[in-house]
Amino acid sequence: MELIRADLVVIGSGPAGQKAAIQAAKLGKSVVVCEKDVNIGGASLNSGTIPSKSLREAIIDLTDFYKRSFYGQSDAIRKVSINDLNYRLNKVLEEQRASLLRQFEKNKIQLVHGTAQFGSPHTIYILDSSGVVNKKITFDYCLIATGSKPRNPINVPFDKEKVLDSTRLLSIDHVPKTMIVLGGGIIGAEYASFFAALGTEVTVIDKRDHILPLLDSEIGLHLQKALSGIGLKVLGNLEPERIEKIGDHVEVRCKDGSTHQAEMLLYALGREANVDDMKIENASLCKDKSGYIPVNALFQTATPNIYAAGDVIGPPSLAATSMEQGRLAARHAFGIQTHHFPTFYPIGIYTIPEISSCGYTEGELKDLGFRYEIGRAYYYEIARNLIVGNDPGMFKILFHADTLEILGIHIIGRAATELIHIGQVAMSFNAKIDYFIDQVFNYPTYAEGYRIAALNGYNKIKHKK
Repeated sequence: MELIRADLVVIGSGPAGQKAAIQAAKLGKSVVVCEKDVNIGGASLNSGTIPSKSLREAIIDLTDFYKRSFYGQSDAIRKVSINDLNYRLNKVLEEQRASLLRQFEKNKIQLVHGTAQFGSPHTIYILDSSGVVNKKITFDYCLIATGSKPRNPINVPFDKEKVLDSTRLLSIDHVPKTMIVLGGGIIGAEYASFFAALGTEVTVIDKRDHILPLLDSEIGLHLQKALSGIGLKVLGNLEPERIEKIGDHVEVRCKDGSTHQAEMLLYALGREANVDDMKIENASLCKDKSGYIPVNALFQTATPNIYAAGDVIGPPSLAATSMEQGRLAARHAFGIQTHHFPTFYPIGIYTIPEISSCGYTEGELKDLGFRYEIGRAYYYEIARNLIVGNDPGMFKILFHADTLEILGIHIIGRAATELIHIGQVAMSFNAKIDYFIDQVFNYPTYAEGYRIAALNGYNKIKHKK
């Protein structure tokens, strides 16, 4: 058995694990990263964030999605094969994995493949694929960054062809003619829009009355209209009771007695912490009632020298937030000046059209009793949008009616996840709505939507006085 000594052991090589390992290495610490899968990068790189966004980009590109506004929605959707999509996807994954390996090598981070199991709060054993222990690692500090996995209830007949979770979906061999998506959260909504753009007849079934309830309600309505424009149907207030494979299709029976059929089904009803077989109890750890590892504000678990970050600790479960959590955990472990994780950060949802937001929603401001006003800019007002393809979208800026302080920014439409950072920076410096009015934006760009929306909102205040 090989014996390894490390200042920091990171279990999992996803976004949280990567940034924690690199941060500790930059501090001159010896770091070992344990990864049970053959490919490094965790679920984010291999079955989550990067694959889904790569597929989205390939679908938009290969179907000429943005050209439809020039040549008519009635034109037949350009057919795209799974092989076309997989070629693009695999190219991205190979380059990302190679880049990550180079970062590890450059920072002298030791990568160990195998399943990690705790022996004690300062000891980890590594098991090979046959379950044999081949390494023992002793450490000062540990970060659990094993992410999450799709929730797979035992009464759902999962396979690799008909009944799929978000990981299995990446292995299908053809684009289905019809698909049911169970769950209108971020993962369900994103994949539903992807396949609708490919020409699949997609039906989303959710127990809520609309998808993505976390959105500002006006943005949600805008999304629903845009999705219906590409043929996606949403059936709300329905709860699945039974899922069966019948012949060449899948049937879902709901609690209201209705039945729904499709060629394939994507089950996107939740995820859970990926800590099976790790024997976390040997480190005096356990999951909370939601199935995640509880941590304090500094990402310490109940065992002080063991930290946890990323999806394994639950929401917000974003690759971007996981990266910062991992970095902050490593800094705190080694006594370096740090700060608490920010409560203010952007959220990106890569549906078609994409969405990004930062700050309060209108509903939250109403509940809090704020006096607020709204500035709007629609994409059809923006010259850049007409040039590249007239697609639906809008900027929505919420600001205080008296102080003019920006309280929330919501963007739906092309480049939303890039554009949001302009608003994020302005908000972080406590900018007021007139900040956008007084700036000159390149023309024609999407970014000038900020100025159009600011003028729209400011004129409402001016006319009230």
